[in-house]
This record gives sequence, structure tokens and C-alpha cells, in this order.
Amino acid sequence: MRTLLAVLLAAALVCAGGYVWFQSWLDAPGPAQRETVVLIQRGSSVAGIAQRLAEAGVVDRARLLELAAWQTGLSAVLKAGEYQFAPAESPRAVLEQIATGRVLVRRLTIPEGQTSAEIRRMVEAAEAMSGNWPAGPVPEGSLLPETYHYVYGDSRADLVARMRKARDELLAELWGRRASGLLLAEPAQAVILASIVEAETPLAAERPRVAGVYLNRLKRGMRLQADPTVAYGITRGEAGLDRPLSRDDLARPSPWNTYTSDGLPPTPINHPGRASLAAALQPESHDFLFFVADGKGGHVFAQTYEQHLRNVAAYRASQRR
Repeated sequence: MRTLLAVLLAAALVCAGGYVWFQSWLDAPGPAQRETVVLIQRGSSVAGIAQRLAEAGVVDRARLLELAAWQTGLSAVLKAGEYQFAPAESPRAVLEQIATGRVLVRRLTIPEGQTSAEIRRMVEAAEAMSGNWPAGPVPEGSLLPETYHYVYGDSRADLVARMRKARDELLAELWGRRASGLLLAEPAQAVILASIVEAETPLAAERPRVAGVYLNRLKRGMRLQADPTVAYGITRGEAGLDRPLSRDDLARPSPWNTYTSDGLPPTPINHPGRASLAAALQPESHDFLFFVADGKGGHVFAQTYEQHLRNVAAYRASQRR
């Protein structure tokens, strides 16, 4: 009898010790030495998930992780998706992350002033997305450059639709707050002007002044003479112009050549960002009609052509130094 009791006691101690060790393993640091990304496919079994995590080096024992999923009650709520695990993350933390669906959130930043062709190349190159660029047209100026977040499997077409919706909502908001007496008949014209402003200056603080220059020229019946519109007429936005504009370029008629055509061009020449759209609808009020680069990333503005010629001469002299 004493022997049986001793055996039972020993077995209980072994079980208790095993349980304590198991709980300790669950909360101990895992083997991963760096951040690790693991994709859990839809329909994966608990055993399959555990094996995938072990193969990726996130945990060291697949069978124990499978047992832990059942023991903790998380086996029924493990979710498919792409997960990023921190170095040395414990098995318990790994299971809880998958059970709560804290998937890896990726991001795609669309710089301001990109054309549809350029944005398409970025979206098509984005990792972990599904599907293709939308089959229909994506007109210049119809998307809002911004940083967009997405998760594994999100549709490229849906992402573009989000960009379009963001642009529409922002434009409606800004149009509702446009300056009184603005010489723009409709929001579409504001986008065209904003795209030119976007191409002319990288300085957000300078954009309302540049917008004011072009609106002043329109009021006086002057041609805009914006170099970026000429470049767009040559490339149609497929790529940047890899050379300076020539006199022949400026003289060659094109719907986008604002040296040979009156008024705004027929379409935007890129996808302007928030600051340029705001500048077109809240331009700076002034009497400037000309501007030229100052050689430091900004521009020098002039009210008369004579002042402008002096500014041009000063800029060219600075470039020869």
C-alpha cells in the first residue's frame, strides 16, 4: 500500500513539475533573434500554424505550441494573416497576437506631384498586395498623394479607390473654404492649377505665392508660361523629362504648352498634394507676375518684366560661380 502511494505521489509530483515547466516555457523568451514576418494562410490547422512558426524560428517546439493553443483556449480563435513578431517573443505572446489578429500593417507613401504612370508603378511594386491596377482610367489629379496603410492581401484596385476618395473628400472640403472672388469656376480648375504649383516649387510655404502669380496672369490675359506644363506635353507623364527644355520645346504647340496656349491646360499634369490644393484655393494676394529660381530651392518674385530680367540675370550669374 505504501509502495502504491509512493508511486502515485511521485507521478503527481512529476505532473506538477511538468505543468510548472510548461507554464514557464510559455512565458520564456522565444528563440528569434530578430523581427520575423510569418504568413498564416487561411484554413491552416493549429498544428500547421505551430509548425510554420517553428520553421520560421519564432518558437522552438511546434508540438508544445500546439498543446498550448488548446490548453489556453486560443486554438479556436487563431486568425490568418501576416504577422511580425518581435525578437525573443514568448510563445504565449505569439499565440495571443495571432488570436487577436494583430497583423502586420504595411505602408505605401505616394510622394506629391507624381503622375498616374509613376503612381501605378509604385502600387504595382508594393509587396503583399493582390490584384492589379484598376482597368479603367485614372486621370491625373484624381488621387491624393499620402501615406496609405494596408495589410497582406489588400487589393491594389481598392487602394487606388481609397486614394481617389481621399482626394475627392479633401477637394470638397477645400473648395467649400475657397477664397472669395477666386478666378476658378470649378474644382477641376483648382486641381489643374494646384498641379502646376506642385511642379514649380517644393516649398509648401511658397505655394500660395506661386498660385497667386498664375492667377494674376490669368486675370490679365497673360499666358501662364509654366515650364512643367510643356514638359508634361512632351512626356504625357510617363516619365520625367531627362533634359532641359529647349527653345523648340517652348515653341512647339501642344494642349499643355502654356507658352503657346491661353489659359489653363486641359488637365492636371500630376497628382498635387494637400498643400498645393490649399494654395490654389487660398492663394496669396499680391502683384507679382513673374518668378525665377533663386538657386537655393526657392524663388525670387517680380512685379514687372524688367525686375524679372534682373532676377534671371542674377540667378544665371550665381550658377556660373
